[in-house]
Amino acid sequence: MEINIDLSCIMVIFGGTGDLTHRKLMSAIYNLSYQNMLPDNFAIVSIGRRVFTDEEYREQIKKSVSKYSRFPMKDEKWDEIRSKVYYLDFDFKDNDGYIKLKKLLGDLDERYNTHGNRIYYLAVAPEYFEPIVGKLKFHGMNTHKGSKRRIVIEKPFGKDLKSATYLNEKITSAFSEDNIYRIDHYLGKEMIQNIMVIRFANLFFESLWNNKYIDNVQITSSEMVGVESRGGYYESAGALKDMIQNHMFQLLSLIAMEPPVSLHTEDIRDEKIKVFKSIEKVTPEYVMENMVRGQYGRGKIGDKEVVAYREEDKVSPASNIETFVAMKLYIQNYRWVGVPFYIRTGKRLASKSTEIVIQFKSMEKLLYFKEFDNLEPNLLVIKIQPKEGIFFQINGKKQGVENRIIPIQMEFCQNCPLENNSPEAYERLLFEVMKGDSTLFTRWDEVEYSWKFADTISEVWKNKQPNYPNYDSGSWGPKESDELLKRDGKFWWNV
Repeated sequence: MEINIDLSCIMVIFGGTGDLTHRKLMSAIYNLSYQNMLPDNFAIVSIGRRVFTDEEYREQIKKSVSKYSRFPMKDEKWDEIRSKVYYLDFDFKDNDGYIKLKKLLGDLDERYNTHGNRIYYLAVAPEYFEPIVGKLKFHGMNTHKGSKRRIVIEKPFGKDLKSATYLNEKITSAFSEDNIYRIDHYLGKEMIQNIMVIRFANLFFESLWNNKYIDNVQITSSEMVGVESRGGYYESAGALKDMIQNHMFQLLSLIAMEPPVSLHTEDIRDEKIKVFKSIEKVTPEYVMENMVRGQYGRGKIGDKEVVAYREEDKVSPASNIETFVAMKLYIQNYRWVGVPFYIRTGKRLASKSTEIVIQFKSMEKLLYFKEFDNLEPNLLVIKIQPKEGIFFQINGKKQGVENRIIPIQMEFCQNCPLENNSPEAYERLLFEVMKGDSTLFTRWDEVEYSWKFADTISEVWKNKQPNYPNYDSGSWGPKESDELLKRDGKFWWNV
């Protein structure tokens, strides 16, 4: 594959000894190299506080890539990038460290002919975002005439609207909006990108994609695991901030958006923002009536007995942090008025899956709908993980002499032929940053609207203490989640 010179860059990873770098970023870089998708004029500089030589660090990275890469470790492939990996140890707030970094980057520019192009990846805790950006600006490494300087920021982007706004002001004082890549790894998943193709490349779906034919939309992201080692983080976030404010809102916008005027980045983002603006105003009364929160207690996952959230490491024994959220939303525009959007996410649930269920309306009580009771509605299910694909459920006659109608599922599995070796989200996202395409990243106004939404809910919940735990591990969450749909004459599709 011939690589365009515009991909040339030095990727600077702050947090080079962290779990994200070892498990995801370096494996993604190796996988891109394995597929000949990296340019020759490319290098990596990892920064951490622990002291290692370049060779010691390279050996550590090789072990991590061998363990986590979706491609086998081949020495000839590893050798193509091994010598391009460098390591610096310094405190992220230390001026002398940035002086050393600036000199090293200048030397590597000459060695690899990277034209001064940089990608700064902040794989660090959020409290380091501001000092790192400030130091890059102070030392003149944020911009350079004729060069591309981009910065990638992991979530969480703030802990509420106020902190997110403050952080955004600091970052945009050093980098322009079009050079800021706020990463949401969900947007790098194959089927997330396929949502737009399914909608806008198929006449029969786009023609039915409105309130005349769709009864309701259900978006589910469920996990069987608990908080594991993230108890400290989860105590300050909870399911609302960890999942709803970013991942789930992004899924909602892709499902509900209007057709963009083009596939250009800003045209797509503009339509996503219109969805957020159209969400029915969330009042305290609306929150209490249409939003459910929960926290898992003890239970069984498979044959294994598991502890309650309050018994997890680094979690308060009296914690009122939610590990489950379910809600009903309405989008008040001509396409969607009257169609409920149900969203739920949680930990320690019955299965691991992320999927979107589009339930179409049932036909009038004529012909087969008059003769047969309980005919199931047509469903379009977009499965995002672990299995990637779609299936469309229709009604058909069961084979035999009896006149029986049963649901028939026409299924396409995206990653089955790849034996679960489909591209990782970080591969795609890193490559998009190198290309300068920010379509799969969140713009500031998307972050702003989602925080306004989450903050409103948090403020209401703060004033009413829940009765936790209220669902068993291994279940589908608190009974109030089922009742939320039941009172509308509906139920969750656990496909």
